[in-house]
Amino acid sequence: MPKKHSLTEKNPSELTEMLSKQREELRTLRFAAAGARPKDSSAPKKARKQIARILTELHSRAIN
Repeated sequence: MPKKHSLTEKNPSELTEMLSKQREELRTLRFAAAGARPKDSSAPKKARKQIARILTELHSRAIN
């Protein structure tokens, strides 16, 4: 899971690609949790935080 310092080094197209992958992963985790007990119950929370980090970086670049 990349942190903020590694996100600043990526270009916007890479960030957009990472965002779509994270959203797909979150969708998969939600469907898996609906069917059975998940192995890692904190995985959706981690995915949401990563999505927020990516969106924050994209929005901060759009403002500047």
